Amino acid sequence: MAIEFAQRIRRIPAYPLASGYELGPDVAMLASNESCFAPLPEVVQAAQRVLGATNRYPDPSYAALRGALSERYGVAPGRIALGHGSCDILLAAGEALLEPGAELVYGWPAFSVYPHLAAASGARAIEVALDAHDRHDLDAMAAEVTVATRLALICNPNNPTSTAVALDAVEGFLERVPRHVCVILDEAYCEFALTLGDPYASLELLRRWPNLVLLRTFSKVYALAGLRVGYALCGSEDFRVAVDQVRQPFYLNVAAQAAALEALRHQDAVERRVTQTIAARLELEAGLSELGLGVAESDANFVWLALPEGVVEAELVRGLAERGVLVRAGEALGREGALRVTVGTPAENARFVRTLGELL
Repeated sequence: MAIEFAQRIRRIPAYPLASGYELGPDVAMLASNESCFAPLPEVVQAAQRVLGATNRYPDPSYAALRGALSERYGVAPGRIALGHGSCDILLAAGEALLEPGAELVYGWPAFSVYPHLAAASGARAIEVALDAHDRHDLDAMAAEVTVATRLALICNPNNPTSTAVALDAVEGFLERVPRHVCVILDEAYCEFALTLGDPYASLELLRRWPNLVLLRTFSKVYALAGLRVGYALCGSEDFRVAVDQVRQPFYLNVAAQAAALEALRHQDAVERRVTQTIAARLELEAGLSELGLGVAESDANFVWLALPEGVVEAELVRGLAERGVLVRAGEALGREGALRVTVGTPAENARFVRTLGELL
């Protein structure tokens, strides 16, 4: 007799993992929206310094990192949730808020983890199609909110389509949504968004809407994807308490905490890297335009590319991989016939455009 697992295991979709880790160093890794920059030397050194004390558990209050984030954003430490990546907080939110009979609303395609929340909890997921510009249709999402809705997710800028909606549109959505609905504004890429302007701007919404949560990460702009540090700035302390209650203790290791804390001290270097990334993105978009290909209006460190009619997505992705260029297929991310391409180094971007042109 085989082991009998819970029904929800059969409901939860497999996360679309990136491949290519076994291919060696001569590969353009443009599939996972990582930073092409290594962590700053000071950040690496900060992580290394704490490794000699790993016989002790980390501080379970995470006071130092919470305090640094509080000072940076003006949000009380008790309203800052931390996690092993922002996914950790997102999944904990699903566990804390959702159950059979409850509903959650999100745009689609969006971040691949969102469907896991309903599947794991037994709640009903309502997926709302993006608009004609591959942006969230917030009016359509608001129309789907009912008394059963517990959670609404807005990925802004959106993964995988790279697009963003203006913060006044987000505020309009908040005005229409009842206060019992938790709204998570997933801002993993907000530092790259020219449309949104100042990445501090959404904090003003947080001050007025206690049901709002701003979800952010050190994985992208701070180049710490391998250490997994996410954080949430919460409109009320209740959210932070709830997500902490449903998770294991010591969810953020000492090296990750030390690295994140040090990374916050180097904002000038981070902003220079953001500027370089945006410049590389514009150059990548220009190269694709020369091939006659259009991309969505990107506000992230990646682009969303619609494939020409007649091109078989799987064959193209395989052909790129065989030539040492890894990108993400649209089918795995919610829409076939597209590619999501991370902005890499200028050399990697040029290699991708050249190889894509040859294959097309």
